Amino acid sequence: MKKSYKIEVDCANCANLMEQEAKKVEGVKDCVVNFMTLKMNVEFADGADPKAVMTEVRAACKKVEPDCEVFLK
Repeated sequence: MKKSYKIEVDCANCANLMEQEAKKVEGVKDCVVNFMTLKMNVEFADGADPKAVMTEVRAACKKVEPDCEVFLK
């Protein structure tokens, strides 16, 4: 399953760090962060709970970029 989330981040390097950290979260099959559109596209592993996984993704992103935000639907 794939979902897109609106994000808020200040620079392209920070967006890249967010993408790298999101890919490390269990339940994330793939993640692409687009700084220009301020979107995070996440592909979830089979059987993963998107809501629980995205809570972990948000926490992981805030560790590398405290000022960022991932808007969960």
